[in-house]
Amino acid sequence: MKIKVPEALTESHVKMDGEKGRAWSAGLPALAERYLEEWALRLDEGRPMHGVVSLVLPVVREDGTRAALKLQPVTDENATEAPGLRTWAGKGSVLLLDEDPETGTLLLERLDSARPLSAVPDDVEALTILTELLGRLTAFPAPPGMRRLGDIAKDMLADVDKAVTALPREGDRHWLRWCADTVAELVGEPGDRLLHWDLHYDNVLAAEREPWLAIDPKPLAGDPGFDLWPALDNRWEAVVATGDPVRGVLRRFDLMVDALGLDPARAAGWTLGRLLQNALWDVEDGETELNETGLVIGEAMRHRQ
Repeated sequence: MKIKVPEALTESHVKMDGEKGRAWSAGLPALAERYLEEWALRLDEGRPMHGVVSLVLPVVREDGTRAALKLQPVTDENATEAPGLRTWAGKGSVLLLDEDPETGTLLLERLDSARPLSAVPDDVEALTILTELLGRLTAFPAPPGMRRLGDIAKDMLADVDKAVTALPREGDRHWLRWCADTVAELVGEPGDRLLHWDLHYDNVLAAEREPWLAIDPKPLAGDPGFDLWPALDNRWEAVVATGDPVRGVLRRFDLMVDALGLDPARAAGWTLGRLLQNALWDVEDGETELNETGLVIGEAMRHRQ
């Protein structure tokens, strides 16, 4: 079978890295062929998957085991993916079968990409499953070499003054400063758990070894409260359907905090840290107003601080 690079993936890399990104994308077929040979793999039937960075090919190992070949450039975000997966060793996460740190290429356990947790229709059921996985993942202390939440938080705080000047609405400037003040109070105790950082419903897939497993982590060392945001922000239509979005967010937040045994005020503070991070990214991308969904989550966190 011929390896074809999806146009959307190429466009994503061009958007991020210009001609360098285009060249990397063009080299994907040769990179895939290299690891098919080196790791004694053959392409399997099934649709290749991709996000904004990686291409994932269904493959079969020499012993007949089905697996997934993940091809991606090495970045700050994914450089810790393999060490994180090794630490979890399949306990709540996809198994790492092989890796090449030099190119960022991973060989992973094959999961069912057609059955993401986002397809579970009941919002509370899906959230409960996600929370159980989050508890298993954050039970592990972060291994040496992980990025650290404390460092990321300090970098965020250093960017606040510049970002404030880009926001014309006084209300947005107030929110940014308030989130920054909250993070400044927490930055001295950033935590040491192994965080996923991107545990949303499409990053949980059905599996044979366990009912559900997490994929595509961006591991760092920190406080579990920093990992709540995707579950609060995703499936937003279910929050809106409650008729009171702030209360809907609090229901999710309280379920997660209670199940994980977290201090509500501290978890709310680190959730505001995610609001700050997203706002800084948006401003860097040229946005001049804070995201309304984020502001609803921020307002909910006021009630738990």
